[in-house]
Amino acid sequence: MTRKLITLTLILFAYSAAFSQEDEAYSKTLKQMFAVSGAEGSYKAVINQFTTMFRQKYPDVDSKVWDEFEKEFSKASMDDLADMLVPTYKKYMTIDDLKELIKFYETPVGKKYAQYVPNIMQESMQVGQEWGMKIGQQLEERMKEKGY
Repeated sequence: MTRKLITLTLILFAYSAAFSQEDEAYSKTLKQMFAVSGAEGSYKAVINQFTTMFRQKYPDVDSKVWDEFEKEFSKASMDDLADMLVPTYKKYMTIDDLKELIKFYETPVGKKYAQYVPNIMQESMQVGQEWGMKIGQQLEERMKEKGY
């Protein structure tokens, strides 16, 4: 019985170690894809927006402190985010898929796209908000027409 328990424990340990190494490799590849795709820049822009909001909320704090916070949180948050996103990305993309995306983003058109992704995302969100408001107004008008 003890021998079976030890064998089972060793198998589970080996499996979890292999799984961790697999997740580690996937996370490293995902981080690389974020870096070359422009996603990292987009995420850093979000962190910048957060620190800007907090700078306004706490105007007495020295700007050097905010700069340090922003730098610290940018790196740590990106690593945390990538690790947190591993399960989501693994559902839809293999590590080979990520490697192919990295190859794309290393091409001239991929680099160009990555360069402009933050701008495209920001402008797309604004357009999306306008579009959503338009749809909302149209829906309200239709509801009024139907007597609601």
